[in-house]
Amino acid sequence: MINADPTELQKFSDLAHRWWDPHSEFRPLHEINPLRLDWIDRHVGLAGKKVLDVGCGGGLLSEGMAGRGAAVTGIDLSEKALGVARLHLLESGRSVDYRHTSAEALAEAEPGAYDVVTCLEMLEHVPNPASTIASCAALVKPGGHVFFSTINRNPKAYLLAVIGAEYVLRLLPKGTHDYAKFIKPSELARWAKSVGLELDEVIGMSYNPFAQSYSLGRDTDVNYLVHAVRNA
Repeated sequence: MINADPTELQKFSDLAHRWWDPHSEFRPLHEINPLRLDWIDRHVGLAGKKVLDVGCGGGLLSEGMAGRGAAVTGIDLSEKALGVARLHLLESGRSVDYRHTSAEALAEAEPGAYDVVTCLEMLEHVPNPASTIASCAALVKPGGHVFFSTINRNPKAYLLAVIGAEYVLRLLPKGTHDYAKFIKPSELARWAKSVGLELDEVIGMSYNPFAQSYSLGRDTDVNYLVHAVRNA
């Protein structure tokens, strides 16, 4: 069984043609991309690193990391999103190896092949996030770095990430997120530790609706990012 929800895949495939439009439904991704890119780069120094972007979608993060000098492979199960990602390379002139495969399948084919693995804004969209985390751990070399981002599960997260973002501020299309699939940091930490990943940092990402801007900080109540290192 592929660790993917057909409904989720279809949802993002239907919007794939708008992925690189900064005023589209993907506007939040465009706005947070510099933040998360800088954060990753500070931890690992992307230049010269062999990087895998799991759930790359239309390639925003993948291209950004390639622009910092990394050799990037991006994987996704949406053919339409990958098609958009490949087309955008013609405009940007950057180089990314995009592949239509799952993290689980690639982990079997290329264990320990990458210096860095990123899996951002994906865990809350798959049926078995623990399986994705295990695959990311298998794909990175011993001593290598893995980055995750997802959404906490609590009343505040439901209020802000679902009601606020989708229905009040309309930052995202209605139905983008399923609250039941949100993941507590303690759950992510437990799954990561069970597959040999040691958490180095957990940091929150917050949105200020008045300034219409995102920032990183201590508040992990809603969106948060995790940096982990695979045990040597």
